[in-house]
Amino acid sequence: MAVKNETWRGTDVIVTERLKLVPWEDTEADAKEIYRMASNPNVGPHAGWKPHESLEESRTILREMFLPFGGGHDTFSIRLKDTGRVIGSIGTYEDTAREGVKSLEIGYWLDEAEWHKGYMTEACRAIQDYAFLKYDLAIMAIRTSNVNFRSQGVIRNCGFTYEGTIRKAYRIYTGEDRDSRFYSITREEWEAR
Repeated sequence: MAVKNETWRGTDVIVTERLKLVPWEDTEADAKEIYRMASNPNVGPHAGWKPHESLEESRTILREMFLPFGGGHDTFSIRLKDTGRVIGSIGTYEDTAREGVKSLEIGYWLDEAEWHKGYMTEACRAIQDYAFLKYDLAIMAIRTSNVNFRSQGVIRNCGFTYEGTIRKAYRIYTGEDRDSRFYSITREEWEAR
């Protein structure tokens, strides 16, 4: 289970064995970190979003998608605990598939240089712990595309159960319509994990 033993400017910081999950801030440094990672053409397209083309685009994404923090829309930078280096992003947001149920959905991405090191599984488990406890969730959801095999591996490693696929569920930046694979983990399954 993740250890939440710090706060940063009044918000939670989640600490794991190798990582610190720290809320993003509206700073030039955070915008530059996002741009450094999200401008890589191997990062965003797997999730259906285009590589960032400018620092200004990353700054806009930071302000509009990662801020404000709280109320179930909690987006954290993923940082290496020993160096503080930013290696990705993870967060929770409204689960639009479950009306009236205490549920949130997880979203994440990771710097390509850090793939295959188990960091995203560690961060995802920490977010599960954080959200189930903080928001008293009944269930947590996650979705990915049929082509995002790395994400599917993280999802399996974190105990989610495959629910099904919605065909042509969303349109990506290229105009292609993609299927979406839906997964969930109930509170009871999370507690048993």
